[in-house]
Amino acid sequence: MSKAPLRKKPNVLSIPTGISFAEALAAELLRVADHDPLKLAEMIVLLPNRRACRTLQEAFLRAAISPERIGGASLLPRLMPIGDLDGDDLAVLSGAVLGAASAAIPPAIGELKRRMLLARLIMAAPRRAGPSSESIRLDQAVQLAQELARLLDQVETERKDFAALDGLVPDNLAQHWQLTVNFLDILRRAWPGILADEGAIDPAERRNQLLDLQARIWTAAPPKTPIIAAGSTGSIPAAADLMAVVARLPAGTIYLPGLDRAPRDADWTAIEADPTHPQHGLALLLQRLELKRDDVPDISTDIAADQKARARIVSAALLPAERSDRWNDLADGMDSQDVASAMRAVRRIDCQTEQEEALTIAIALRGFLAEQPDGTAALATPDRRLARRVAAQLRRWRIEIDDSAGQELSQTAPGSFLLLLAEAAASDWAPVPLLGLLKHPLAAAGQPLGQLRRFARHLDHDLLRGPRPAPGWDGLAQAIELRQARKELRAAAARILTAGLPDLRFATASLAKWGGKLPPVARLHALIVAAEALAATDTESGRERLWRGEAGEALADFTHDALASFAGIGPVAAVDFSALLMELLSGVAVRPRFGKHPRLYIWGPLEARLQQPDLLILGGMNEGTWPAESAIDPWLNRPMRKGFGLPLPERKIGLAAHDFQQAMGAKRVLLTRAARAEGAPTVPSRWLLRLDAFLKCCGDEMALKTPPHERNWARQLDLPVGPATPCARPAPRPGAAHRPARMSVTQIELWRRNPYAIYARHILDLQALDELDQDPGAADLGSAVHDALHDFVTKFPRELPPSALAELTAIGEEAFQDWLDRPNVWAFWQPRFRRIAAWWLAQEEERRPALAQISTELRGEWAMNEVSPAFTLTARADRIDRFRDGSLAILDYKTGAPPKDDEVALGFAPQLTLEAAMAERGAFTGIAAAPVTELAHWRLSGSGEGGEEKPIKGDLADLARAAYDGLVHLLAHYSADNAAYPASPDPLFAPRYDDYTHLARNAEWSSDLGSEP
Repeated sequence: MSKAPLRKKPNVLSIPTGISFAEALAAELLRVADHDPLKLAEMIVLLPNRRACRTLQEAFLRAAISPERIGGASLLPRLMPIGDLDGDDLAVLSGAVLGAASAAIPPAIGELKRRMLLARLIMAAPRRAGPSSESIRLDQAVQLAQELARLLDQVETERKDFAALDGLVPDNLAQHWQLTVNFLDILRRAWPGILADEGAIDPAERRNQLLDLQARIWTAAPPKTPIIAAGSTGSIPAAADLMAVVARLPAGTIYLPGLDRAPRDADWTAIEADPTHPQHGLALLLQRLELKRDDVPDISTDIAADQKARARIVSAALLPAERSDRWNDLADGMDSQDVASAMRAVRRIDCQTEQEEALTIAIALRGFLAEQPDGTAALATPDRRLARRVAAQLRRWRIEIDDSAGQELSQTAPGSFLLLLAEAAASDWAPVPLLGLLKHPLAAAGQPLGQLRRFARHLDHDLLRGPRPAPGWDGLAQAIELRQARKELRAAAARILTAGLPDLRFATASLAKWGGKLPPVARLHALIVAAEALAATDTESGRERLWRGEAGEALADFTHDALASFAGIGPVAAVDFSALLMELLSGVAVRPRFGKHPRLYIWGPLEARLQQPDLLILGGMNEGTWPAESAIDPWLNRPMRKGFGLPLPERKIGLAAHDFQQAMGAKRVLLTRAARAEGAPTVPSRWLLRLDAFLKCCGDEMALKTPPHERNWARQLDLPVGPATPCARPAPRPGAAHRPARMSVTQIELWRRNPYAIYARHILDLQALDELDQDPGAADLGSAVHDALHDFVTKFPRELPPSALAELTAIGEEAFQDWLDRPNVWAFWQPRFRRIAAWWLAQEEERRPALAQISTELRGEWAMNEVSPAFTLTARADRIDRFRDGSLAILDYKTGAPPKDDEVALGFAPQLTLEAAMAERGAFTGIAAAPVTELAHWRLSGSGEGGEEKPIKGDLADLARAAYDGLVHLLAHYSADNAAYPASPDPLFAPRYDDYTHLARNAEWSSDLGSEP
């Protein structure tokens, strides 16, 4: 390039708010090049980041295919990102532009490599503090390393030196901050040496050196070809210096985004001092360039009068707080009709919840597609959760929106597959993570597609319900054998499970030594081997399936970098490695190349600043979201940052405010927010509150409160068509032929309390599944206590041994054998059982002298000939004692609450009374018929003294007779073909625990909403 003199006055232009920055810039550059492709190709355009480069490329493409230019060839300028630390990439100028001089600048260290090296420093720091210091996990260190890398970038971006940390912490600050500064001093001494060993430098430092080198080259040899800097506010000092050079080049130009002309000079002075104002960055840049606003003309554009008026309204609303006293004067200078016209294209919708906001936005976007066949619409939001929700809602109409931020690698199919595999291996193939892995679409284990899914369904339904089996594949094999031996496993299910287990064992062989501590490199390598083997089918290799598509390629790149970056990291536990993998994969974005809707977009705030669709939705307009809350810096507090010379968090608020101001210039704007987020009330964004307040001054406070029909549609969308009518209480009538013919006394109690449960359990044969990986609960405690007492009575049927408590405690430990591998469970139950044992033995000492026989766990049945069809009543009595006079006592052990007296008297708790009726008829094996003189519940809760006796009061013979007659009447009623099985006919006596409540839809007919059958 030939040398030309620098300009004395910078050449700076502004693209005003109200038009698309990218479209206007593309048109302006085409005009400057006189639509000559060769002249256009000579231009170099410096943009904030790579996303801005893509946006301008698309703008040039749209300009190239305009009706007047169809068929013409087009070349693009050279588009260069100069860097944005808040973006996904640290953009730098290419070496081709800088020439051979750039080769002397070391490369930037890889982001993953840097995080892992910083994590090693962080993990070493506690050991320097002393041997008693608490160690930090690797995943926690990696999280802190990300914050530390951000601090490094900020320090280098602002061209500061860590030497300034000396004396930064005054004596009145907490000791924590002095320890932090001491650690950062370690970083200052150690990090440069680490970078030198790697032969690299930090990305921000490399960017600074490249930008400084480019500035020197252009200053020494100013090129005649056009150099343009566009869209940046100069928030990076090195970029601002280069922009200052560009502005003085012979053919250099700076295009500023939306320089505001409305504020007066006094207002502008306040803006220069207010970092939260949207124009603050541009004001500082003009100071740096020694320019006034009048020195910066707008490019020639046609902007609608309404949009110009709206820009003035937004400018006035966002004035610095100390200048808001001018609102009344500014409002008096605006015609109310002009205000109403300016805000006619702006609407605001306040939703109740985040979910409602997402659906409202999705409805607005879908409605736009129907209304405008050729237009474009976009959601601009910094809230990634809202963006994902909107994308998910649009899929109900098969609309795949183009989300510029992409998808987290951890949420993609291959990323989630790798995470599930790591989690399942870390838990030693525990039920929940194992089933999640086996039901993943990529899991096949060398089998045909779908076969492993069938294996997983049988594993879920037939094997893993209830308490967790023994760990590992051997534990699953033992569980299969045990279920077969107990005849609890169907033959077909046993064959499928037995046949599928070897394939899983073979596919995960590389993870056989996953327990203990291993280096992350070894763990990741073993995980990849297992993932490829597990993803293989009978016709396709796992490598083809795992690494396919954009997500597979991104995962392959990540694992390649990770294997190199994990070198030198010491052994870590399997659980910590899973957390580390989740942390790292969540930070990788995957952006599909195609398959998205061509007219709908989700943008970040910066992208919305540079382009303008026909409809722009600004979502998540809550304080703490837009603008975002100031993140807590774990390394430097506010006074320390200020003393160090780093920018305060208000600077980011000002940049976000600039994005908002630019976005408000769109043709149509929809502002949305949720009144509650995660169940807590929210506060509207400060910009919404200011806009409301200023419009109120203008006498047009309702301008942003037009009828929110999209929100109303969202609330109605998933409701049933027509008025909702409460359903009636379910009361099926299966007929006498389906009446149960055999039932236990405990089920009779359920029949009395909830006939619908009997219908579901005994007629429909619906059995509730146990929870996966179920913790032992009250029922397991009761079973173990029953078994222990039964075994003790069997061993000592007459006289108590001298060491009765020790004997019973030992028998109890045997009964609890299945739970001894869970120390927390046994630690909770052991003291309770000791108290139960002590109380029970005290009762035995009093009772046994009067007893002739003690029988436990007795089974009995009685054929009831009084009803037709025939019915057999069964029971298993916890304990029946025969007194020396021949009478009987029936005891029922309850680890929970026993029934109340009125429940027994009214027949809603007929267990003991029906057992008494059976005993009087000689229905129990080994117990001759005899009168029953004692019925009692022994509450063995383990609390207090350990137990409590609750005898049933009244004439026991009458109670037994009434219970039996009540059963006969019940059976006679349900022997009729039209007999109904209603759900909980008497809510006062509804069962405490009911597996069928959800089937009966109790909530829909209860509380007087439904009708009786």
